[in-house]
Amino acid sequence: MIIAANLKTNLTREKTTKYIKEVENFLSKNSISQEVFVFPAISSLNLHAGKIVVGAQNAYPAINGAFTGEIGYEQLEEFGIKTILIGHSERRHIIGETQEELVEKFNFYKNLGFKIIYCVGEPLNVREAGFEKMMEYISKQYEGIDCNYENLVIAYEPVWAIGTGLTPTVDDIVAIHKELKKKSSAPLLYGGSVKVTNAKEVLALDGVDGVLVGSAALYAEHFCTMCEYAQALGK
Repeated sequence: MIIAANLKTNLTREKTTKYIKEVENFLSKNSISQEVFVFPAISSLNLHAGKIVVGAQNAYPAINGAFTGEIGYEQLEEFGIKTILIGHSERRHIIGETQEELVEKFNFYKNLGFKIIYCVGEPLNVREAGFEKMMEYISKQYEGIDCNYENLVIAYEPVWAIGTGLTPTVDDIVAIHKELKKKSSAPLLYGGSVKVTNAKEVLALDGVDGVLVGSAALYAEHFCTMCEYAQALGK
């Protein structure tokens, strides 16, 4: 299974280093064999060797260049980063990245052989319009994406559940994962208010290959517990 922590714009470099060390020690001490990813803030990226795979939350589709406020492959390469998040709802809805821009970014890092965790999901008004409308909306987020890319992981995140404490019912999660599995054989993660109190139940659901955790992952102890849950399930 895959357990991924998106630390977003949180934790300093010093705190991130301490966080990763704490999780790394836990994984080794408890013989955790699941895939564990941590996506720190860009300013907190660093060289790391161990069980944890450190990835980038974002990067521009260029080696380098005149792209103020962005980082490119050259900066990621310095820290040995070969994993990236693309399409997170906050990039789509707050930053305003279009599907065309995400496809360009996807193809650029795909051609470099990156592990890509590609995020899809729907806002509340779309979900309330019904299952068919919801699937139409999510399907558009697959347009231009190579669903057969060997280093692809897909994360389904209902936008309305991120950071709100709200989650779909377990039946809803199973139903949407079943539909999304038809689009790609890539591992499919669930994200959206995953926390230590519901992670075990979510991880056990059919079609769930792991979780992408946001705010709840800021607590190293909680994130470690989720990794332990995944190990116990052994899916």
